[in-house]
Amino acid sequence: MSFQHRLNSWMGVCLAMIAVPAFAQNSTPAAAAKGYPEKPVRMVVPFPPGGGIDIIARHVTQKLSEAFGVQFMVDNRGGAGGAIGTENIARAAPDGYGLLFSSTSPMSINPHINKVKYDPMTSFTPVIMIGFTPEVLVVHPSLPVRNVRELIAVAKVRPGALSFASSGVGTIIHVTAEMFAQRAGIRMLHVPYKGAAPAVIDTVAGNVSILFAAYPSVSGQVRAAKLKALAITSLKRLEIARELPTVAETALPGFESNQWWAVSGPAGMPAALVARLNTELERILRTDDIKKRFAVDGAEPVGGTPGDLATYIKNDYEKWGAVIRGAGIRGE
Repeated sequence: MSFQHRLNSWMGVCLAMIAVPAFAQNSTPAAAAKGYPEKPVRMVVPFPPGGGIDIIARHVTQKLSEAFGVQFMVDNRGGAGGAIGTENIARAAPDGYGLLFSSTSPMSINPHINKVKYDPMTSFTPVIMIGFTPEVLVVHPSLPVRNVRELIAVAKVRPGALSFASSGVGTIIHVTAEMFAQRAGIRMLHVPYKGAAPAVIDTVAGNVSILFAAYPSVSGQVRAAKLKALAITSLKRLEIARELPTVAETALPGFESNQWWAVSGPAGMPAALVARLNTELERILRTDDIKKRFAVDGAEPVGGTPGDLATYIKNDYEKWGAVIRGAGIRGE
């Protein structure tokens, strides 16, 4: 065999060896999605156990475990307004075995107030919007108002005299009240608490006049006439409290504030894997069981495409950024 013939043969073998990995690499994402998951999946909830987002996440992960026949485990990593758990997934491998059950605070609010080690727009792969719950605007019964318009009128006559409670600086409750004040053209005194429970307690006691809160956290006090509910903050009425009008329909057109939840993965997740998760979660969110469970928490399932989620987060991030800058909110 001539040297040239041996050289050609050797080059052919080398080219074949190079070509095989290239083909395998191109087919890996689809193959991985088809066999996914082959081991337990970690769903990071960037808040402590027992809160609203944790409860919703456990409903969803249970359904995912049943659907795939592999355990989806909630991994609570609270701290820094959700930043610690969110950063954990931003650094994870984009293989679908580490997912993020995120929400408004770490994605749309916290990055405007504190330094975080992730970018809400580029550090993650959107999968699907899970759902949302609005806040309800409640006041102490001693405040002589029957609706949102009357509340705004009183606040304009007494600028800075009315106080509102929040679960802490930069929380969804805080920024919602600040947006309300900005849109209504009023000034109110902010009284922050360490958590939603003490904020509710002090509002019931009459130490503060106004509170935006998750409906389940104040529904009992409203029924007992210890708090007066004026409106909710979503664009449409809440199914479990249809008697409550929205802030948008009664006084401030377009006013909207929702605590939302979504599933995302690290940046760079294969499209086929994202599509597989999205399809299964979309099906789960349409089941009667999930709808009923969400309703108990004053929440509604949403669903949609990864693109829908990306657009929503971008708009929500920009909306709250404008509110935070206008109110001069800074991290503690």
